[in-house]
Amino acid sequence: MPDLEALAGMGIALTDEMRLQLAAYHRLLLDHNARMDLTNVPEAEMTLRHYADSLLVLQQDLILEGDRIIDVGTGAGFPGLPLGIARPDCSIRLLESKQKRCDFLETVVSELGLKNVQILRGRAEDWARPPHREAYDLAVARAVAPLNLLLEYLLPYVKVGGKALCWKGPAVYEEQADGQRAAQLLGGQLGEVIDLKMPGRSHLIQVVRKVKPTHKKYPRKAGVPGKSPLGLQA
Repeated sequence: MPDLEALAGMGIALTDEMRLQLAAYHRLLLDHNARMDLTNVPEAEMTLRHYADSLLVLQQDLILEGDRIIDVGTGAGFPGLPLGIARPDCSIRLLESKQKRCDFLETVVSELGLKNVQILRGRAEDWARPPHREAYDLAVARAVAPLNLLLEYLLPYVKVGGKALCWKGPAVYEEQADGQRAAQLLGGQLGEVIDLKMPGRSHLIQVVRKVKPTHKKYPRKAGVPGKSPLGLQA
């Protein structure tokens, strides 16, 4: 199970019910991962690389009471499911394109009784239409995609005044010029880069603020953003 004492030592406060839910999520993840591709992170590293990585954002005052959050490309549920456990006051949508992963997520949500979490199956480009377009306070993603590409997936979901939160490694600093150009095309503005201060690991969150509506032509059709990312220097 996750090292709950280690999480507490990092300042991640969880109630007894939340601790039980996180442990149950972990058991389901291990069980299903033996039969399908959910994560390649060794179990000994999951406390830090999955659970702490998802929950340390709660120390940054970026998530407000009652926020509507969409986790785009959630995969096995990170960071959205741990956030759904730790913040039952928030309404969270987990967006994932692969049916088997969605089935796993539905199982977790059902067995843990997470009434604040719902699953959406499909691609980010296809769901960014009403009623989901510009309907969320926060769009979040832990992704290996470059920042400029990631923002075309996230910012169409964010209401003006909201934020996109991009979990990134140190390469984010090299991606900021392209990311800023893409953000401007999408109605966003790059904000601060926050160090999660994970023990022995450098992981950061790039904050992007939504300052004006995203033009209706974005996101482009499925597959196009990856082939022709926004914001590249001519």
